[in-house]
Amino acid sequence: MMHLLAVAILASAPANVSDTLSDEALVAYASRPYDKAAKFLHHDVLGIHHGTEVVADFPCSDVCPTYTVRIIHYSAEPGPDCDKIGGVTVTKMVPVSIAVMRQPFCVPKILVEKKLE
Repeated sequence: MMHLLAVAILASAPANVSDTLSDEALVAYASRPYDKAAKFLHHDVLGIHHGTEVVADFPCSDVCPTYTVRIIHYSAEPGPDCDKIGGVTVTKMVPVSIAVMRQPFCVPKILVEKKLE
């Protein structure tokens, strides 16, 4: 019985989730400085932008929090999936151990246009 109720609830949920994050809000967030000590190793969900979830990751490696970086990106795979939602695949340097590794992310186009990626 509970299984049928869960299916009915899922079936009645809207297919498209409303945006909760505007271009302006996303640019404002990306423009603000952040506290590396408070944020290192965090994964924050920022909201829905153009129908896709946007997150901010704060990876760090051997010298934390000094080398914490902020990466704002869609929760979508880089490449063709990113292109379909209007994002841009951007390669970022991510701290790993005592080095850095190049890793692609699907970034909101507005951040690329404003050079805030």
